[in-house]
Amino acid sequence: MTDQTMQFQAEVARLLHIVTHSLYSQKEIFLRELISNASDACDKLRFAAQTDSGLWDGDSDLKVMLRIDKAARTITLTDNGIGMNRDELIANLGTIARSGTGEFVAGLQGDNAKDVSLIGQFGVGFYSAFMVAGKVEVTSRRAGEAQAWHWVSDGTGSFTIGETDKPGRGTSILLHLREGEDEFLGADRLRGIVKTYSDHIALPVVLQLEDGKEETLNAASALWSRAKSEVTEEQYKAFYHHVAHAFDDPWATLHARAEGKLDYSLLLFVPSQPPRDLFDPARKSALRLYVRRIFITDRCDELVPAWLRFLRGVVDSADLPLNVSREMLQNNPVLTRIRQAITRRVLGELERKAANEAESYAGFWQNFGAVLKEGIYEDFEHRQQLLKLARFRSSEHDGWVSLADYIARMKPGQNAIYTINGDSIEGLKRSPQLEGFRAKGVEVLLLTDAVDDFWLASAPDFEGKPFRSVTRGGADLDAIQGEEKSETDKAGEDKPEAVEGAALGTLVALLKTVLGERVRDVRESKRLTDSACCLVAGDGDMDMHLERLLRLNKQFAQETPRILEINPRHPLIKGMAERAGQSGAADALRDNALLLLDQARIVEGEPPADPQAFAQRLAKVMAAGII
Repeated sequence: MTDQTMQFQAEVARLLHIVTHSLYSQKEIFLRELISNASDACDKLRFAAQTDSGLWDGDSDLKVMLRIDKAARTITLTDNGIGMNRDELIANLGTIARSGTGEFVAGLQGDNAKDVSLIGQFGVGFYSAFMVAGKVEVTSRRAGEAQAWHWVSDGTGSFTIGETDKPGRGTSILLHLREGEDEFLGADRLRGIVKTYSDHIALPVVLQLEDGKEETLNAASALWSRAKSEVTEEQYKAFYHHVAHAFDDPWATLHARAEGKLDYSLLLFVPSQPPRDLFDPARKSALRLYVRRIFITDRCDELVPAWLRFLRGVVDSADLPLNVSREMLQNNPVLTRIRQAITRRVLGELERKAANEAESYAGFWQNFGAVLKEGIYEDFEHRQQLLKLARFRSSEHDGWVSLADYIARMKPGQNAIYTINGDSIEGLKRSPQLEGFRAKGVEVLLLTDAVDDFWLASAPDFEGKPFRSVTRGGADLDAIQGEEKSETDKAGEDKPEAVEGAALGTLVALLKTVLGERVRDVRESKRLTDSACCLVAGDGDMDMHLERLLRLNKQFAQETPRILEINPRHPLIKGMAERAGQSGAADALRDNALLLLDQARIVEGEPPADPQAFAQRLAKVMAAGII
């Protein structure tokens, strides 16, 4: 087969352009990324050889080799891991075959330093080689296959691939250094890079010296198997960068060893930045499972619940068989107990952070709170613990608010935790639904994560205080003690008088007649102080925001009629009430009544029921000077 030239995937071409023209100061991370990839390849071979010992082919001494050629100005990095065939070379080096590609590319802004950081977070570290190399050659032979393949590119938009010869399995990467990058041809420079970034790699990283001698550059022992007292903060960071393929530093580190009924080690990290695939619908875990230091899988969903999928790191069990299959993992009681222990440890660490590092914890919640809320919805066992950890935005306070803080500030006569769901904090703060609560100084939690609509249905209360949406009709503000004050009062003006009972009753009856089945009911509002009207759900109805989300996703067909509440102190309502008792009022106020309903719908984020009719009515009212 002759060599074939192929174009990079569009996302890779853009990524390579950023890498090639980057001014990123720490170019030495290219070596960390290539060594990390080589280590992964060796881990995968160990696992595959558990069921196919022939893959060893007489070579079980796994290692990574580095060789410098000063005359040719090249660095060669070789591993004897699993290797790649033609299709794998194209998939791994020519495309970004990973979920979230669109989001990743959208995140690239043209700021070199920031974009290289994004590249690292996305886990495509091979391409960092082009920061120092003007040309990269990859020769690889898949374990168990006879044919080797040669891949070469200068990183400018295309690559060439073809058949070649290679005596053994594994991958060799040849870097032709750019002008000005000769510092990486020094043995001392490579020693320093490996010691800084790859000392934890659990197989030897060997430098082949010019005199033919070989020198192992790293400790070559599994970091998680060492005592905590033997590991430095820098080593933890370096291992996190390796295992997470990330550039940020870990926000929290959990290193522990359990012995007794269960024998396992774990080294887990909470990132300081959200991984790119955090909200991928598959909700896959990225923890690596080892059995007695032998790699099993880097996607073990049984190790942690889906709502802890942001964790990165390693779990090493001594109680699982080396030949454990995927089916065995899914039903293994050892993994179930390890999962429970990990969950307890992580939640305990989060509780400690929340209690002692409030500002730092707020940053964590900003990044991962929406994921933890999934646990409130689906994990009954840990629900109350997660509710204690939860933080919320509030109508009365800046920053994040805990439920314990909220309960401590509840007004006399207040027996519920009030919430409102919507699409944005600013939009919720302007909602007319909050007016009566704000007037009495009653705090309302502002919920904007999609999962908020669901966990509220499965978590009825916290410490005996029920959650209650302010968009439901049963919010009993009369029982809550507080000084009622509207925006008009704050401006120093007299509080307007309400419509008299008889006139209000006549208007309510007229509105019910005109609006008919468009609404469930029309009634005087106890919650409005400044707006003319609002829509609320009946006590037994679905929350309005949740219904809207379900309808948008075609999971709820028919729109539920709502209750229209009107403010008897508002000038518009007073004017309509005055006309409601006149002859022919139903016809005269029909347009106003329908506009009133459409106004309430718009405020709730719903379009008018009939946009064309709405525009015609509005034009008619404006022309008549009735605004």
